[in-house]
Amino acid sequence: MRRTWLIFSQAVTVSLALLFVVATLKPDWLSRRPGQPLLPEIVSIVSAPVASATPASAALSGYSAAARKAAPSVVSVTALRAPQRNPHVDDPWFRFFFREGNGPQRQEPQRGLGSGVIVSPEGYLLTNNHVIDGASEIEVQLADGRQASAKVIGADPESDVAVLKISLDRLPAVTFGHVDELQVGDIVLAIGNPFAVGQTVTSGIVSAMGRSRLGINTFENFIQTDAAINPGNSGGALVDVNGNLVGINTAIFSRSGGSLGIGFAIPADSARQVMESLIRDGTVTRGWIGVEPRDLTPEIAETFQLPVTEGVLITGVLQDGPASQGGIRPGDVVVSVQGHAVTNTQQLLSAVAALKPDSTVEIGVQRGRQAVDLQVRVAQRPRATMR
Repeated sequence: MRRTWLIFSQAVTVSLALLFVVATLKPDWLSRRPGQPLLPEIVSIVSAPVASATPASAALSGYSAAARKAAPSVVSVTALRAPQRNPHVDDPWFRFFFREGNGPQRQEPQRGLGSGVIVSPEGYLLTNNHVIDGASEIEVQLADGRQASAKVIGADPESDVAVLKISLDRLPAVTFGHVDELQVGDIVLAIGNPFAVGQTVTSGIVSAMGRSRLGINTFENFIQTDAAINPGNSGGALVDVNGNLVGINTAIFSRSGGSLGIGFAIPADSARQVMESLIRDGTVTRGWIGVEPRDLTPEIAETFQLPVTEGVLITGVLQDGPASQGGIRPGDVVVSVQGHAVTNTQQLLSAVAALKPDSTVEIGVQRGRQAVDLQVRVAQRPRATMR
């Protein structure tokens, strides 16, 4: 009898201890519904499939689908430039002292390397103007190994965009993406031919949008990215995670010549607009009013006791030019174009360039303490000479 009582008391003690632990750590187990397992969490964990830390598709493929889609459209561009002719080559004394075998040998053509993007099955390619500028011969090599000579359809030094054309069949044209939906932090891939090692894909994020005032081009509205861009990437593609074109890689910030994680690309929609103008008209038509602008600084505003602190100071006006005929004077501060505020020189250039020649535009200026709205007839911007 004593032994039975001991067993009973021990069982009750253990049960009470288990009940205390359950009530403290898992009180919801005690309020289970009829028919529900005593340990539902354990049952569900055992019966559920094991999940990996990352989605299976991402773990296995990464951004390979985007690279496979866009890479065939990216080409290598080789620009051959004739060597500069020595101005003394016709001098008999020069030829005597530096004749072949006794002086400088015959110079070979300079070879420049870059990249390009096929944008239509008809053979049109986008690249940078600085890649093909001054070239006497341009060769293009596709990702599938095919080669072709390229013809320059047009170039725009002010935006650093050039359009080439090749004559091949079955060309893999890239798909244009929606640049207006691109945001800082989005993943992007840079595809090109850096250092002539062959086609290379690097990844990064969009670091900034609308970068300007860098002194690279006249018209700047760059996408900044930390995807590795190196010499030879110029003219290549910047694509989103779906493999759609969002930019044309153009420049890097570097003290060593290699990538420091600061690269710049021309937005694809801007490059497309330039391309369409070059194909249609052979040139890019932009508005122009004939002024010499500079940014308004707080010091200048204070010196001239201006009631505005943002705008563009006009330091010079072309005689009998559109601005002069419209009443703009040196010392005026442009604060708006067609009702849209302008706060720096780059914004003024872009706003005027977007205007249609022969149209009349309202330009708001601050003249001393007086705000004035002037009507200016826009002219066509003179074509820039290629470097």
